[in-house]
Amino acid sequence: MKPNFSLRLRIFNLNCWGIPYLSKHRGDRVKRLGDFLNMESFDLALLEEVWSEQDFQYLRQKLLPTYPASHYFRSGVIGSGLCVFSKHPIQEITQHVYTLNGYPYMIHHGDWFCGKAVGLLVLHLSGLVLNVYVTHLHAEYNRQKDIYLAHRVAQAWELAQFIQCVSLGLTGEVGWGQGLRGGQGPTSRWAQLVRRELLPHQPGSPSHTSKKADVVLLCGDLNLHPKDLGCRLLKEWTGLHDAYLETRDFKGSEEGCTMVPENCYVNQRELQPFPFGIRIDYVLYKAVSGFYISCKTLRTTTGRDPHSGTPLSDHEALMATLCVRHSPPQHTPSPTHGGPAERSRLISVLKEAWAELDLGMAQARWWATFAGYVIGLGLLLLALLCALAAGGGVREVAIMLWAPSVGLLLGAGAVYLFHMQEAKGLSRARAELQHMLGRAREAHDLDPESQAALFLGQQEGDRSEEQ
Repeated sequence: MKPNFSLRLRIFNLNCWGIPYLSKHRGDRVKRLGDFLNMESFDLALLEEVWSEQDFQYLRQKLLPTYPASHYFRSGVIGSGLCVFSKHPIQEITQHVYTLNGYPYMIHHGDWFCGKAVGLLVLHLSGLVLNVYVTHLHAEYNRQKDIYLAHRVAQAWELAQFIQCVSLGLTGEVGWGQGLRGGQGPTSRWAQLVRRELLPHQPGSPSHTSKKADVVLLCGDLNLHPKDLGCRLLKEWTGLHDAYLETRDFKGSEEGCTMVPENCYVNQRELQPFPFGIRIDYVLYKAVSGFYISCKTLRTTTGRDPHSGTPLSDHEALMATLCVRHSPPQHTPSPTHGGPAERSRLISVLKEAWAELDLGMAQARWWATFAGYVIGLGLLLLALLCALAAGGGVREVAIMLWAPSVGLLLGAGAVYLFHMQEAKGLSRARAELQHMLGRAREAHDLDPESQAALFLGQQEGDRSEEQ
């Protein structure tokens, strides 16, 4: 690779709102999306909520001359809704389905049936290994009473862990030690300590888990506002940078929002607390050692198609131009970027996430316990009905109540099993966070800068006592 190596990537991301029979003007919007992608000729187009595989096949045929490589990520009952189109050959593909993904009895929300996931494709461009992730996290239906908050935090943590383990391999740094503003500096001692806690490579595992990516790119609908816990956890742990915050040239909706009141497909009532809209779709990126990545331009649609005027979706599209090059000396982060301030910020967000998962786990266990009591009462009721039917006194009534009682018992059993599974999933994520939090605190206490600060503080305290 030449010392003056430079690579430009044009990225497109859109939540397509493609629910069959429910999304307005779906067919027309898919057709216009295909026309737009062909005309713009991006390097990568990453789409969410393409729920109909027929829509994907239509786009695949339409985009084939411009984007010869494509893939549809299948999972769950309905599907993940994720798909990608690439001008460049895709070397490897895999996906990871999130452990927790809502509740099956919340049928009107539907997230559980979708099998929300993160898809990964590996590209080799001019000797550069590029790991591209596309994802869609659980939706937020009520910000004031968000019953899915613990699930989204768990998904954000799972996503962060997946990116770290796959993209950085066994030799990659984790957490805040990824460097700032796209660069990559020397591994700090704290990063080395935490790195050892990643899952070891297992013999015979897929090859992509042992390769270290040069560039990591994450796009998708995170259903998280920029200051939400899940978003902060994801950024702090992986070191990914937000294209909207980092770009040199932004044009689009106010404050980079990706759901705006000007869009005719948006539920205006949901956006009333947010006059400019909300920003929940992201282009996140980072480069690993030896490379520097920057976002030269970022564009969003503004409630209408850039050409026809009618929106392509209820979400706004993101169009980013990224530039990758060898990291010059002036962009190499200094070791102080891994200082006490960064560690303290990471420890704080890990504690906050741990507390939220703890609340979610307690709630899941409460529902499992309640369902257990219902199962016990159901068994007693069935035994009573059997006794009444055998006695012959109220045989007809007992027979009539038999079917509802069995249905109640089966329903309570399903609720019990689901919430026990939910509690175990939250407990696993909480245990991981607790372990990493302990290692982070240990490294923070061992850091020379922290020890020096503590020593100076003790000296000043002694002097004040003497005075």
